[in-house]
Amino acid sequence: MSAQPVEDDPCDPQTILQGLPERERPEFLRQYRAALEAARDDMGRYRDLGRLLHRWSLVVVAANRPGYYEAIQEAKTGPAVPLGEALRAELARRR
Repeated sequence: MSAQPVEDDPCDPQTILQGLPERERPEFLRQYRAALEAARDDMGRYRDLGRLLHRWSLVVVAANRPGYYEAIQEAKTGPAVPLGEALRAELARRR
């Protein structure tokens, strides 16, 4: 049997921390520690910890895409676009 490379679990806290841009790390650590403590005190909150890690694994993917922060800033400060127009533009872009 040949050895297979081991892939990092994208929801592993260490993998998330290493993959996050530096500016995201303090907020991740704050939320992670709070969720970890809540799960330690109440086993019913353990699923919340898993959900938090999943969300942050998605942030790793998104935040490492070129233009991520610029798109967020544009969404915050740019002109408002009616929803229907935005959906049509997005669908046209995907074709």
